[in-house]
Amino acid sequence: MNTNLWTRIFALQRINKNADVEENKGEESNKKKEETPKIKTCFYAIEETYLAAWLTLDYICDLIFVLDTVIGFRTGFLEQGIMVRDLSRLKTRYIRSSRFKWDIASLLPTDLLYLKLGIHTPLVRVNRFLRTGRLNEALDRMETRTSYPNTFRVAKLMLYIFVLIHWNACIYFSLSNYIGFGADPWVYPNISDPDFASTRRQYFYCFWFSTLILTTVGDTPTPEREEEYLFLVADMLIAVLVFASVVGSMGDVISSLRDRDNVFFPNHELVKGYLRSRRISKELQKRVNDWYQHLHINKKITRENEILQHLPITLQTATAVSVHLPILSKVTIFQNCEKSLLEQLVLKLTPQVYSPGEYVCKKGDVGHEMYIIKEGKLAVVADDGVTQFAVLGDGNFFGEISILNIKGNKSGNRRTANIRSIGYSDLFSLSKENLTETLLEYPAAKRLLEEKGRQILTKMGMLEETDEGEGEVEKTEDKVNRLEACLETLHTKLARLIAELESSARKMMQRVEQLELQTEGWEGIVAEGAQEEIEEREKVKEREIGDGKGEGEKEDEEEPVVEGERGEGDGGEESLGEKKNVKENEISEKEKEETEEELIKTETHQDQKRDEK
Repeated sequence: MNTNLWTRIFALQRINKNADVEENKGEESNKKKEETPKIKTCFYAIEETYLAAWLTLDYICDLIFVLDTVIGFRTGFLEQGIMVRDLSRLKTRYIRSSRFKWDIASLLPTDLLYLKLGIHTPLVRVNRFLRTGRLNEALDRMETRTSYPNTFRVAKLMLYIFVLIHWNACIYFSLSNYIGFGADPWVYPNISDPDFASTRRQYFYCFWFSTLILTTVGDTPTPEREEEYLFLVADMLIAVLVFASVVGSMGDVISSLRDRDNVFFPNHELVKGYLRSRRISKELQKRVNDWYQHLHINKKITRENEILQHLPITLQTATAVSVHLPILSKVTIFQNCEKSLLEQLVLKLTPQVYSPGEYVCKKGDVGHEMYIIKEGKLAVVADDGVTQFAVLGDGNFFGEISILNIKGNKSGNRRTANIRSIGYSDLFSLSKENLTETLLEYPAAKRLLEEKGRQILTKMGMLEETDEGEGEVEKTEDKVNRLEACLETLHTKLARLIAELESSARKMMQRVEQLELQTEGWEGIVAEGAQEEIEEREKVKEREIGDGKGEGEKEDEEEPVVEGERGEGDGGEESLGEKKNVKENEISEKEKEETEEELIKTETHQDQKRDEK
């Protein structure tokens, strides 16, 4: 019915075009329409039998392509790390991209050529292959999102090989039709033979023959025509590429699986080689092999921290919190602690797997870590290893007191019981070093944990009561430690002050040298001024002496004495002038010193302000 429907549709269209033609010509054109010429592609019998199904599938694919184009107008993109969701920008970017051109070209209505070439011409839809890029993009995204990427790669490779063999089988059948079925042993046998007439037999034979050629497995008939030789040469070249791609892809898959195993699990072969080289006993080798086998069979991962190191710290914390935080929250001493502290501790947890009969800890051992049971059962046994006092199951923990280093603990941070694994047990361990390192940043949490530990020890009767003298000794020790710390701080400050004093002294010396250089010419100027004053005074005195010579004889007689007195007076005046010069020099030097002192004071004041800032 569907085949008749499509035939009637095309017949009506052809009748409408030839409505103005004579009735005889119209009848002939209708007959030609009913007998549509068949442009044979490959297995045309399948197309004729299931024409309606093929057309329905074609237009369903066209509808999917249209939806994909519409989605392209609303596909966001990243700009400087931020997702852009503005519809106007999304449309503009998609229209300007090359992808939009290919999408539009793949949706061109080439099906209208059916009206001219006939309904049995599927080659008119060859432009749909322009969507192959989108198919590859979808497969790549599926590979990154699937939980089994290696399996997906193998499946994708097999799909490509299947499509290639299918296309090659179609070309082989078309070439056999072109040469003639049964013309020679190489082509497809004559379809008049009932054994090779069915469509199913035709496809399976061609697919098998194509597989022989592309895989180079088995013997094929020798070609006899030039077309057959060319086809075989092309297939041989393609087969080389296919073989190389298959080998390379499978090698990548195997190597990635091996790398994953090496990351997830310890290297078993390396350990076995070491055990053989050291001639370890068979019993111990069997225990080691059983432990490895348990890890591989049950997919137990003991190297979680190394795997999570490939993620940024925020994602590491989030992943570890989602996996380990519920387990860590069950520990009594960690209840009611800050969430940030627990988030830091979950990154420190180390998974461990213990074999049946293996001791996790023994009585008297120094405790360096605490344990949380994730899965399995552990027994608290006596020294004989047979008598069981208790059985610990999932969610239980032990050894938490030994990592807190609480003073007054009677056990002295040593194990007080023997813990042995009954079967295979999965534990998480937290070391004392990691806990101490983390608690340095959380002093309040440290005091809280120590208080909880004391309470637990008090209930167990394992906490010694300290005397007052011991308390005073502890206080004295604390004071001494505090004083030593203060002394070290003062030493540091003193060294800093000495360095600052030396630097300020160097600065003052540089300032003094600059002032001396600036005041070098002052002494010469002062000395020249004093000398001029002395000469003027001597001239005045000589004038006074010359005027006194014209007076009486007494004065003449006493002239030598006067002269001598005058000489002494002159000498005294000269000495007074020198004293004045000395005083002026002293005054200038004092002024220098005062200015230097003022400059030093201002510089030291400025240095003090800078130090205070």
